[in-house]
Amino acid sequence: MISLYLFIFFTVFLFGVVSLMIKRENLLMILLSMEFSMLGLLMFLFNLMLMFIGEIYFVVIFVVFMVIDSVLGLTILIFMIRLYGNDYFFGFNLLEC
Repeated sequence: MISLYLFIFFTVFLFGVVSLMIKRENLLMILLSMEFSMLGLLMFLFNLMLMFIGEIYFVVIFVVFMVIDSVLGLTILIFMIRLYGNDYFFGFNLLEC
């Protein structure tokens, strides 16, 4: 039963990484797929901490870093939409600075 849970969590993580590779032209889709893969890692870490170690503080620290990552990503998305009008990567050139 434990290996079934670990397989499901690993599958969630892999789906997030695969969607990150497939949908990489849009910043919002990149952020969503990164959050989906981080959710799989969070479930795996939570299960690991409950089974073996018993310390949940690492999970809380991981959740804090996930929230910080998502806030920074949404801030970059908002600034990018305000500057360029959309969030597609192929619409602008980063080397023109």
